Amino acid sequence: MEYGEPLDRVAGIQAEWRRERPDVDVTPQGVIGRLHRLADRLGEELRLVYDRYGLGEGEFDVLCALRRAGEPYERAPGELAAHTMVTTGAMTKRIDRLERAGLVTRRRSGDDQRARIVALTGPGRELIDQAFTDHMRNERRLLDLLTATEAASLEPLLTTWLSRIENPGAHGTG
Repeated sequence: MEYGEPLDRVAGIQAEWRRERPDVDVTPQGVIGRLHRLADRLGEELRLVYDRYGLGEGEFDVLCALRRAGEPYERAPGELAAHTMVTTGAMTKRIDRLERAGLVTRRRSGDDQRARIVALTGPGRELIDQAFTDHMRNERRLLDLLTATEAASLEPLLTTWLSRIENPGAHGTG
C-alpha cells in the first residue's frame, strides 16, 4: 500500500469529504459507515445459509421464534410479530409461505375462536434444527475473523450502544 492510500472505502470517502468540506466533522462516518458496510456484508453471508434451506431471513426468524418457544412450539401471530420485530401484516405473509411449505400450521385458539395459533410441524422443526445449527456454525466462522479478545470487547460495546438507541433517555451517557 502506498503512503496516503486509504485503508478502505470508508477512509477514502472521509478523505474526500475532508478535502471538500473541511468545516464538517466526518469522524462519525468512520464508525457508522463501517458498521453499515459490515451489516451489508454480514447479511450476505447469513443469507447463504437461509438460501441453502429454501428460507428467507423472515421465514428463518419465524421458525426460530417458534422453536425457541419450547414444546409445543407454538405462538400467536402477534407474539411472533413481537419476537421478530415485524408488523402483523408482514407476519401474515411469512406464515402463509411457511404454511404452504408444510413447515407450520395455523389453528384457532381454544380460548378465543377468533384468535389463531401458529405451530411448527414435524418437518418444520427438523428443518429449523438443521438450519439453526448451520447458522450458528456460519456465525462462528464470521466471528472467528476477530481474535477472542476483540470479540469479547466488541459485544458489550454493541450491547450498550444498541440499548441506548432502542431506549433513549433510559441510560445516562456520562
